[in-house]
Amino acid sequence: MSVPFVGRGVSEPASRDQRRELGVQLLAHLEDGELSLAAAIDRVETVTTSPALTRDILDTAEKRGIIEREDARLRVRRGGTYVDYDSQVVARDGEFECRRCGATITTGHFLRLDAGELGPFGSSCVRKVTGRESE
Repeated sequence: MSVPFVGRGVSEPASRDQRRELGVQLLAHLEDGELSLAAAIDRVETVTTSPALTRDILDTAEKRGIIEREDARLRVRRGGTYVDYDSQVVARDGEFECRRCGATITTGHFLRLDAGELGPFGSSCVRKVTGRESE
C-alpha cells in the first residue's frame, strides 16, 4: 500500500481528512508529555498552515483522548506511542526544503505514520517535530 507524502517538492495528501489524520497521529507520537499550545501548533504546522484545519486537528485529537488542553498548555495522554526512529524515520538523499524551518537540505528525513509520510525534515528538525529534542 502506497502512502502519500507531505512536503515541499513532494506530493501532498489528497484530502483534508488525510491531513487531519496525519496531524492527529503526529500529536499522538509526541515525546513531550506536556507542551505549550504554541509548540504543539508549531508541530502541526508541518502538516498544514490552515488555521481551520489546525483547530480541527487539535479538536479531533482531544475528542479521541490523545491530548487534553488546559489554558495554553497541551498534555499528551497516550504514552508509549513514541516514534521508532529505526522503522518510522526514513532518510533520503536529494534536494529538499525542510518542512519545518525551510532550510535547503540534501538529506531529507521523512516520518512514517499510518496516515502517510510527513517531511522532509533536516536531522535536527525531525527530532524537534517529534519532541525528541527541545528548542
